[in-house]
Amino acid sequence: MDESVEPLGMRVLIRKDESRHTTRGGIVLPDKAEIPTITGRVVEVSLQVERDADVPIAKYDRVIFHPKNSIPVDFESDNLLYVVPIEDVVAVFRRDESGQPRRRGKGTPSDESEGDA
Repeated sequence: MDESVEPLGMRVLIRKDESRHTTRGGIVLPDKAEIPTITGRVVEVSLQVERDADVPIAKYDRVIFHPKNSIPVDFESDNLLYVVPIEDVVAVFRRDESGQPRRRGKGTPSDESEGDA
């Protein structure tokens, strides 16, 4: 029998990224170093979040979240799953086809000088 975890209310299920113990500059962090926000991948969204057009989060998005109100889920042996209230998701990573960060909105500004003479 397969089991799954489905978040309820305004929550998402996030698989936390592996912790880094060394910074990009080569500084080794102690095991107890607490970082106030962590990154992860959304593996499931509640029906309420899925239906809310004002919440720009979808399954498989990579996000940054604040772990204070997150609930660890002891569902897998490595325990990297968290049920996270939507208000604790602070950012979503986005990229467009060109590999540049994408911004939501009107799109690219038109070249107004073209055709004006």
